[in-house]
Amino acid sequence: MGTSLGAMIAATRESAGYTITEEWMQGRTTYGGLSAALCLAGTLQAHADLQPLRSAQIAFIGPAGGDVTVQSRVLRQGRSMTYIEADLSQGDALATRCLFAFGSPRESVIRLDRFPMPVVPAPDACELLWRKRAPLNFLQQFDARMAYGGRSADGTGDGDIAYWFRLRDPSGIPPAVRLLALADTPPPAVMPMFTAFAPISTATWQIEVLDTQASGEGWHLIRSTAETGADGYTSQRMGMWDEGGRPVLAGRQMVALFG
Repeated sequence: MGTSLGAMIAATRESAGYTITEEWMQGRTTYGGLSAALCLAGTLQAHADLQPLRSAQIAFIGPAGGDVTVQSRVLRQGRSMTYIEADLSQGDALATRCLFAFGSPRESVIRLDRFPMPVVPAPDACELLWRKRAPLNFLQQFDARMAYGGRSADGTGDGDIAYWFRLRDPSGIPPAVRLLALADTPPPAVMPMFTAFAPISTATWQIEVLDTQASGEGWHLIRSTAETGADGYTSQRMGMWDEGGRPVLAGRQMVALFG
């Protein structure tokens, strides 16, 4: 498995510098969930006493690997919400830019829960997502099971997938950082529609935290549903639930398809 995310955070250099090792790469760049997670880890390190994370907007601008740094700045700090911009760079090259919104709880008469988990078998009753070795380096950091939707490039999909994932080593990682590291693990929802592997690249990703008490440990179901696909891009909505069925994250992604 190599270097865990917790070990990477523990070895942080000055100025929120991290060393991304080969086992976290996704082709020629870092796994996007790790880039976002390191941006959040660096932000939490630099700014004390932040409110719970409520949402994040993430742009994957360029490739990165090896030694990277995270720089963050407060855009606005109000009585109940704080907005922080965080950049992950390799040398002078910007790789990932995040906008984080942190917010304190407040009293409200509104209580809604219209985000049910799909009815799927428990993780232990599902097939392994990859039958042999994980196809991409970073996936070796996770256990994965297929609830439904097919596997990448098997030609059986319809643009709707649901997979169980968990971090193999969640120790030493702040809970919100664990959630970001987990939430980007599935391939685009259209990948099982392909009959041969093709390169992909996530361009933008937006997430909303639905449970600020979630630990990010254990199995989580992640569902991705493609809503449009044209001109080499696909737009998908996403949801993540813990093993007890509690909603944890909601999100959207735009993904570039090179095939």
